[in-house]
Amino acid sequence: MQKKSLTIAVFLFGLLLVLLAHLSGRTMATPVFTFAEEREVYLTFDDGPSTAVTEKILDTLKAEEIKATFFVVGERIPGREKTLRRIRDEGHTIGVHSDSHRYETIYASDAAFLEDVEACADRILKTADVTATVYRFPGGGRHPSKETLLKERGYRIVWWNAVCGDEEIPGADAKTLTERAIATAKGKRRVVLLLHDSAPHGATAEALPAIIEYFRGENYVFKAF
Repeated sequence: MQKKSLTIAVFLFGLLLVLLAHLSGRTMATPVFTFAEEREVYLTFDDGPSTAVTEKILDTLKAEEIKATFFVVGERIPGREKTLRRIRDEGHTIGVHSDSHRYETIYASDAAFLEDVEACADRILKTADVTATVYRFPGGGRHPSKETLLKERGYRIVWWNAVCGDEEIPGADAKTLTERAIATAKGKRRVVLLLHDSAPHGATAEALPAIIEYFRGENYVFKAF
């Protein structure tokens, strides 16, 4: 009886070792995906280029080794050609935002809309030798017929799902903009953050280091379109 009990115990122990080896093998073979790998943030800047503000933002992005996306206004390029080329040279994405940023002109008709898009894209190409492939609607919103026209011409349309409040909150300081960015991005694994780099937005440039620090601390990966 004792011999039989010993045999059973040895068998069970051997079975346990086999199961442990099998589970260990499965654990090692299964890729481990961390929460950090599932989180990404796109810093997107509208309404530039400007001189002081865009340049300061570029300084921060360079120091932090981050790429971003700049949706530019064509009529603001003359006199700031060097800044636009710097955006290109430092590896950021340049997209079309509009040529005039005048809603009543841009959205007057599909023909007027396309004329505005092409004018801005042409300025980008002639100034920076970049063919823009991303677009952001001035004022945001959905524009079905115009979305179709853009897609037919190879543009990727970029909306946003978080804001820093630099347009919505008059006179906001850097601390307020940082808090707004954090609040609107909360709980999102893919964040497309709307910021502005036109001349009135000095506070946005000041807030950028703290915004970057937050997302980096939350293990987001920074990306450009």
